[in-house]
Amino acid sequence: MARERQKLFSRFDLRAHGTIWKLLRYSHSFGPPAYLGYVTHSQLVQKAVAWLRAYRCGVVLSEQACVSGEMPDAIGWKRASHSVLVECKVSRADFLADREKLFRRKPELGVGCERFYLAPAGLIRPDELLPGWGLLELHNRKIEILRPSARNHRTSSGFGYEMNLLLASLRRVELRIEPQSITDFLKWKNRMAEYNRGTLPAGMVAPEEEANLFLEV
Repeated sequence: MARERQKLFSRFDLRAHGTIWKLLRYSHSFGPPAYLGYVTHSQLVQKAVAWLRAYRCGVVLSEQACVSGEMPDAIGWKRASHSVLVECKVSRADFLADREKLFRRKPELGVGCERFYLAPAGLIRPDELLPGWGLLELHNRKIEILRPSARNHRTSSGFGYEMNLLLASLRRVELRIEPQSITDFLKWKNRMAEYNRGTLPAGMVAPEEEANLFLEV
């Protein structure tokens, strides 16, 4: 009796393992897994910000909205107001849903002269990208450019939305530093010099000597 019971359980275990294997194969037929255990969306956004800095963007913002409804995961600006957008995706569902947003279906409404998706390796195929979009992949904590982006995506409408995003972000800063104004905040070194009899303390760089690529001709 015990031997028959053991055979019965063994057959049940084999069938259970077979069913689980079929379910795994069926789920993978819809595309690569979500990799949520590997990297979170928040972690991927942080990596996108660091990548934009290394890509020589002097100003970088993450997860800030503009009036069009678009909220870039990360966007940076180089000289001549050249902007670079990075959208971070950790699941197939999120990637496919993003393609259906209004500013994706009507790319002239979107922000970014260059536009990239950033995802864990294997999550997005290059042939699935929107026209002209680039693809960044995360490989063992390092971001690699799998496909470069076109550099002329942004229209005059997109430029206007970028200005709106920047102004809205400045306004959020102003609300957080009240009762100071942004101008007062930026002139704190001038006040420091006034308190120090007209000179800045040793080691402090004067405002006119600060590196600012956006003021370079």
